[in-house]
Amino acid sequence: MNPAEELLDVVDENDEVIGRAPRGEVYARGLIHRCTFIHVRDAEGRTFVHRRTPDKLVFPSRYDLFVGGVVGAGESYDDAALREAEEELGVSGLDRPRPLFRFLYDGEGGRWWSAVYEVRCDLPVKPQAEEVAWHAFLTEEELTARLGAWEWVPDGLAAYERLLAHRAAGGTAG
Repeated sequence: MNPAEELLDVVDENDEVIGRAPRGEVYARGLIHRCTFIHVRDAEGRTFVHRRTPDKLVFPSRYDLFVGGVVGAGESYDDAALREAEEELGVSGLDRPRPLFRFLYDGEGGRWWSAVYEVRCDLPVKPQAEEVAWHAFLTEEELTARLGAWEWVPDGLAAYERLLAHRAAGGTAG
């Protein structure tokens, strides 16, 4: 199926479903929808980072600190997080990602409810070629060095800033 035709739940500012529309229409009209962000670490504590493919509908060819994506119509955040993580990492049998927090992203590209998760992946990854153009597991030092040098997806940066604040406030760490 063409990604622009995927049916999504349209939600309000309280994350309540108010309708459904194809993804292309949701993006074109700036409707609020739902997305998942899964922070993936390996056994060594390194973060999975990737560059999106150039044909992505939103933020093509930019780097991302999370795997994830839109929540389909009628799909739960938790089910979408597991589906997206396994699809993008190219694995099966991944532990269910652990939910951390949600926030309403309002910035470049639009507005969407963002559910942030974390998961450890000790499986060999084979990222989905349609989604991921390049990938690596980076140490915190390597990641920090690249934050100002690479062009990142803005919603991922917003989620990452909130993740760091969450951890600093005593939230769970990966």
